[in-house]
Amino acid sequence: MNSYIPKDWRIWFALGLTFFWFCFLIIYIARNVGWGSFLDLPIEEMGTFLEGAFAFLAFLWLVVGLFIQQSVLAENNKELQRNNLHSEKQAHAIAATEMNARQETFFKIAESTHKQLGSIVGLLFLSSQGPAGNNSYTGKELAEIWKQFAGGDSEIFSRMFLTMPSLMSEASEVDFVDLFYGTGIRRRHTDNFLVGFDRLVALAKGCDTDKIILDTLINSAHGLLNLMMRELHPDIKFEPIVGTDSIQYLDRMINVKIESS
Repeated sequence: MNSYIPKDWRIWFALGLTFFWFCFLIIYIARNVGWGSFLDLPIEEMGTFLEGAFAFLAFLWLVVGLFIQQSVLAENNKELQRNNLHSEKQAHAIAATEMNARQETFFKIAESTHKQLGSIVGLLFLSSQGPAGNNSYTGKELAEIWKQFAGGDSEIFSRMFLTMPSLMSEASEVDFVDLFYGTGIRRRHTDNFLVGFDRLVALAKGCDTDKIILDTLINSAHGLLNLMMRELHPDIKFEPIVGTDSIQYLDRMINVKIESS
């Protein structure tokens, strides 16, 4: 029953004023016209009297209705804003959940892709440094390296390529163009590595708004080897893979610290 009781003070005010207005009309008719004379009035005169008597009430309730409508619209706007804010929070939560799902999927794919890239570099290393290449490593040494790869070190062959210049004597120089593209087999291994790494980079960009994952890929052993292969490719001029600019990042941190101090 309480739900039917009006809670707006303007409704109570209008009801009270309406009640007093009816009391005034009753007293006015009784003292100035008389109820007998009032009831004997012609219909047109009574209509004119009632029109004037109730004009005030019509105006009163019109004004009260407008104020109540404004209050209802204002409340609806607040509710709409709350709903929009809630929807925005839900959208952010859904986006965050979707991003987390993408990142989880990426890490699962990246793990297997790293192993695949490691095996491709291993075959390239075998073709260039093993008995079929310059015979820098014996079959036993290569078997030991493959054992480390099988133990979970998927970037061991990439690191060995990267550390070759430091292991060579000053008189000799590593010809990486020949190591990567010197034969058809080597070129095929190198191209397969480039394709696999580029696809991994594209996948990382789709789930990495802060470039943290991308920076990790670029600066890994596979990433540094990929950069070297791209620069030395005889036919293709690759677009650079842009990660975080450390100088700009540090400058931005310095500027933020200066502004906050």
